[in-house]
Amino acid sequence: MMSGTITKVSGPLVVAEGLADANVSDVVRVGSQRLIGEILNMTGDKASIQVYEETSGIGPGAVVESTGMPMSVELGPGMLENIYDGIQRPLPEIRERVGSTISRGVDVPALNREKKWEFTPVAKVGDKLSGGDVIGTVQETSAILHKIMVPPTMSGTVVSIQSGTFTVTETVAVIEDGNKVRHELSMMQKWPVRINRPYAKKFMPSRPMNSGQRIIDTLFPIAKGGTAAVPGPFGSGKTVVQHQLAKWSDVDIVVYIGCGER
Repeated sequence: MMSGTITKVSGPLVVAEGLADANVSDVVRVGSQRLIGEILNMTGDKASIQVYEETSGIGPGAVVESTGMPMSVELGPGMLENIYDGIQRPLPEIRERVGSTISRGVDVPALNREKKWEFTPVAKVGDKLSGGDVIGTVQETSAILHKIMVPPTMSGTVVSIQSGTFTVTETVAVIEDGNKVRHELSMMQKWPVRINRPYAKKFMPSRPMNSGQRIIDTLFPIAKGGTAAVPGPFGSGKTVVQHQLAKWSDVDIVVYIGCGER
């Protein structure tokens, strides 16, 4: 890891020098408590850093370490039915480790590294695959079959693939690219949050979504794949509407993102 030294602290903004080889969007660890931060701007060897935790007690002279990696999320089995904070730290796991109050600098992986999942191969040895092709499936819940795909930036020929129970970091398949380089694939991928995931095609909304609320379905119908907004003043019931949609909508997966008051 590359190290620098803090020269200025202003609330969540930290300025550090000595990070000439760091890049914008790199994740850094700040101070002795290793607070999580992200580089917002680089000017020479000086980095302006947004710290995502309370910076009390951090001052000039403290060490900043750059991980050399951008802010990323972990994608794989185990995301469903979990609760995360804004930088994908699993809150139930944190509570088990440090209690109800999140300690500064706590470092817990987003996906459980110990839980094993039943992997069923779909691809076979000799298949030529590219980014987005499915190599196998995991029955993540009783209703959701999780498809494990080749990372978007990778392609090649399957040289080995196996079935059985694995953790998200264990190798389930190996593919060989055109340069005869072999790549091990697990059920988990890391993806930078500031880079859009690629897609082959976007479908235009064409069917209504049954929200379970008759007044919405009658007067303000929502399309599957569409969007809706609920404007209103304080106490008007915006969050209640969100909760009702989350409970009763005719959908397979609900991702609830709470930001602000609640």
